[in-house]
Amino acid sequence: MKKLNYLLCLLLLSSVSIFAQEEKPAATDSASDLEKKIQNPIASMISVPIQNNVNFGVGPYNRTQNTTNIQPVIPISINDKFNLISRTIIPLISQPVGEHDSEYGLGDISLSLFLTPKKATKLIYGGGVAVGIPTATSDYLGTDKWSAGPSVVLLVQPKGWTIGGILQNTWSFAGSENAADVNYFYSQIFAVKNLPKKWYINTAPIITANWEATSGNQWTVPLGAGFGKLVRVGKLPINAQAGYYYNVVRPDNGPESQLRIQVAFLFPN
Repeated sequence: MKKLNYLLCLLLLSSVSIFAQEEKPAATDSASDLEKKIQNPIASMISVPIQNNVNFGVGPYNRTQNTTNIQPVIPISINDKFNLISRTIIPLISQPVGEHDSEYGLGDISLSLFLTPKKATKLIYGGGVAVGIPTATSDYLGTDKWSAGPSVVLLVQPKGWTIGGILQNTWSFAGSENAADVNYFYSQIFAVKNLPKKWYINTAPIITANWEATSGNQWTVPLGAGFGKLVRVGKLPINAQAGYYYNVVRPDNGPESQLRIQVAFLFPN
């Protein structure tokens, strides 16, 4: 499994390098432009975020689950009016099983495609489709179902702020007949306040609902906040952030809280 992790990372970084080399030369983004882009999930910029989520208090034995998401974002120019933004999430999961055992491997990959206008407006928006791909290496790590549904992004960026959200719902349409159906709502509502010296504070809770679950076990609603900073390693800009969230609403065996740490490698035009 470690070899698979290394291979995934190598392939992602190699593909990003190829796309970066194919970009036409352009003026370097200013610091303020780059700050806006890192807070915009559908910005026209190649990035490779690596996000680690540590979930505490999982299951009846209050164990810890860990998920590392590799999340490449690639913009594709459709014409002079629109971009297609590809956002992929590749999860590597350590899932507690029972009181002492754990299952580690690849989870289900999710792909979101957003059509966005190139022309700058006060309201930034994109719409498209979200697809769940049953790539999990274990029944404990995925749904064993193909799923798809609509996805939309809306945000505004008034001076020093970014406020917006991602909303989507997916339904299963193929896969194992023995697996449970998928009817899953996902949203991430975010607010970011820029601070001096490229620091910022933010809140970005991921609110979900499993509509197939029993009443009282459908929603996960976290509250929390975090901070981050835009830095450079040589000429490479990197967005680093950390946050903590407590689930004020959760299923019976859902996690109590989450520590989220993310490093995003940025490849601006």
